[in-house]
Amino acid sequence: MNETPHLSDLDKRLLDLLQRDASMSMADLAQQANTSSATCWRRIKALEESGVLGPHIRLVDPACVGRKMDVFCQVRIKAQDAASRAEFKRAMELEPTIVEVYSISGEWDYLLHLLVRDMGDFEQILMRRVLEHDSVSATNSIFALSRVKHATQVPV
Repeated sequence: MNETPHLSDLDKRLLDLLQRDASMSMADLAQQANTSSATCWRRIKALEESGVLGPHIRLVDPACVGRKMDVFCQVRIKAQDAASRAEFKRAMELEPTIVEVYSISGEWDYLLHLLVRDMGDFEQILMRRVLEHDSVSATNSIFALSRVKHATQVPV
């Protein structure tokens, strides 16, 4: 999306409510947003069509499914041409434990966020998926001791 859509006060209230609990019924959502169910439904459809609202998802606690370690891996690639960058991005998308990939400024080119079971799991992914990739020249890993804050809500 190139253009930021105009968000009314109602849109902002709906976005705030939906980010907290997307399973809320339309009637409950409308009541909490202080509007009618029909208006609520129309605004949500418009927000979906404009790309502001994405798919309905449920958040999983990583620790409850054995993913107890957050690892952040900085990556430097050998070449900055479009083909090398695209190939690296495709390769990182194939690894499910890499949950976020950011193109960053500064000394490093990318920042990867991995959710792994343990150090052995991380080592295998680092060696198999990241370091073996032809475009990677160096990495630096940072291990989170604990999650102090983890938010999924986007401020509106």
